[in-house]
Amino acid sequence: MPLSVSQLVLRAKQLEIEALRHLAGRVELVDVTGQLIDALQRERGASSGFLASGGQRFAAERRAASAVAEPVEAALREQFAQHLQPPLGASTRLLSLMAWVLLDLEALPALRAQIERQAPSASDAVAAFSRVIAGLVELIFHLADAAPNPDVSRLLVAFVHLVQGKEAAGQERAVGAQLYASGLCTEALQQRVVQLIEAQERSLHLFEEFAEPALRTRWQQLQLTPKVALLERLRRTLCMARHEAALDSSLSDDWFEVASVRIAELWQLQTELVACLRQACQAQIEAVERDLQDSEGLLRQLRDKPLPRAQAVERFFSQSGGEALPVAGLAGAAHSAAASVAAGSGSGGAGAGVGVVDASAAVNAAPGHEPSVSSLVELLQAQSERLARMEVELDTARRALNERKVIERAKGALMARLGLTEDAALRALQKASMDHNRRLLDVAEATLALPDFVFEGRGAGK
Repeated sequence: MPLSVSQLVLRAKQLEIEALRHLAGRVELVDVTGQLIDALQRERGASSGFLASGGQRFAAERRAASAVAEPVEAALREQFAQHLQPPLGASTRLLSLMAWVLLDLEALPALRAQIERQAPSASDAVAAFSRVIAGLVELIFHLADAAPNPDVSRLLVAFVHLVQGKEAAGQERAVGAQLYASGLCTEALQQRVVQLIEAQERSLHLFEEFAEPALRTRWQQLQLTPKVALLERLRRTLCMARHEAALDSSLSDDWFEVASVRIAELWQLQTELVACLRQACQAQIEAVERDLQDSEGLLRQLRDKPLPRAQAVERFFSQSGGEALPVAGLAGAAHSAAASVAAGSGSGGAGAGVGVVDASAAVNAAPGHEPSVSSLVELLQAQSERLARMEVELDTARRALNERKVIERAKGALMARLGLTEDAALRALQKASMDHNRRLLDVAEATLALPDFVFEGRGAGK
């Protein structure tokens, strides 16, 4: 049986549906990864206070947090196993990230045992948990960066930055708990709190930009609560204290409570954002399935009732105003238009309904429900406009993700070339940004463009 245009067109639409279902599976992976990040953040905060207080505080909270995290770790392993299977087959990059995450997870039991014995310092424990969480955040970042659908991609960008903001809030809780529980203000930890507050503001600003309006409004309303006011007062106490000054250790419980309330609010937003992602995927799948049905009807009409060739030529050029083309070219144009609506592009993002509506219009435009050349031309134009809009929306979302990539690469370059720590590298970029009144992204790009000889003789201690 010879290959037909209909087979190719309809298979393209079926593949689009499969891609959307694949994307829906990745949303489930994003959800479980986010759950584990939340659980480990709680465990990190409690472990920090436990170690900083010499085991006098947060012992019960630490054990409870660990008990919550362990089953979520098992659920993530199950998700990884599913993505090894053909229906959800992961890319090489995704599999590599999963492998790194598994290595980190396998080190957690030993870390927990050391914390139980109070072997590591509070700073070391925070750093160890933060490395595990950083790998999980990177996994989510990759899943967002690979999303081909603008509606889902936009929500994933909001999700990535919400998780990043929540991670900075989690680290702030842990570092602040360490300061208050120890009863002493140290310069390094004080500066770290300042950096984490700034990091939250940057990430949550981007979350607001890409989130659904209802989520954005609710987050803004949450900033006006008494708990936030208390958190700001405790922050000021930490940020304004003199170095080596005594801190009221009894405030550690208040700090942990209000910081936990903030993280719980972010967690609730994260849960609702996952629900939005699921709904977006399902809506796109249903739209493409309807489009497939309409495309099958359109192609059947074209096959059963071919367009009159003479009238088609005349009507086509009266509509388009273009230069005359051979009749064979016209037939190809008509078939291309039909294929365009059936095959679509991307995952049917913004304006996805255009193809469905226009397909029905094309079938019903002429008397007797016969498709016309003019309706097919309009169909092709509408599809082209939809594809252009989708490309613009995807570009906007990916620019937001690319900013993080560039800043992380610039930090890595400074760490490698100057022997700086990650925090010192970020501070250097931020200082250059303020000194020169330029965006952090611009400074990061300029840093990456500098040749190696510029950094010679400028090590961390020089």
